[in-house]
Amino acid sequence: MLIRCILLNLLLLSLNVKAVSGIEARPLFDGLTLQGWEKKGGNATFNVVDGVIVGQSAPNTENSFLCTKKSYGDFILEFEFQCDNKLNSGVQIRSNCYDQDTTLKIRGRQKNFPAGRVHGYQIEIDPNKPQRLWIGGIYDEARRGWLYPGIAGGDGDKFTKQGIKFYQPEQWNSIHVECQGDRVRTWLNGQLRADFRDDLTTSGFIALQVHGVGSRTEPLTVRWRNLTIQE
Repeated sequence: MLIRCILLNLLLLSLNVKAVSGIEARPLFDGLTLQGWEKKGGNATFNVVDGVIVGQSAPNTENSFLCTKKSYGDFILEFEFQCDNKLNSGVQIRSNCYDQDTTLKIRGRQKNFPAGRVHGYQIEIDPNKPQRLWIGGIYDEARRGWLYPGIAGGDGDKFTKQGIKFYQPEQWNSIHVECQGDRVRTWLNGQLRADFRDDLTTSGFIALQVHGVGSRTEPLTVRWRNLTIQE
């Protein structure tokens, strides 16, 4: 009887693993339009060109975000990006914004969020800072600042050396992200970058960022392609 129960449990476990692993990744955009996305924040522009989402900077504006209308909790996200060396960018995960000015207590401290301000975890893309190059690190946009490397772990100097080694300037680079429960992990071009735990936000939208560039009038661009998600 005991052996039969063990075998039955093993069979159920096997079926469950197959069911979970059988969930296929799907595209996050249709390659032609920005249906299912909405812009928040500043005045940078987002367009689809030849199956690629192109973000272009604008002068004298705040950070701009192209956000999914749907929220995601646990998922595997993959995408490729190509970014001008003079531009800062990123991809938000488990992020949110409020329609009205909102005040929340975060880790014991009061934090004010103006209406429409995107906040949450950001996968950093910073070729404009070659002395740092924390691409694939996690910055907590509009909340706590750097998490990894930062208050959640990681060594900044080591992270920079890895970034210089793994990043391919002016070429297409791949990012792989896994969020499960409170664990967040990222890979840059197949190399592990961030691995930490944080439970402040467990769900939210995904957003493509074009960072503010001050008064700079020269347009700078960042491109994304092959965005897929597996929930």
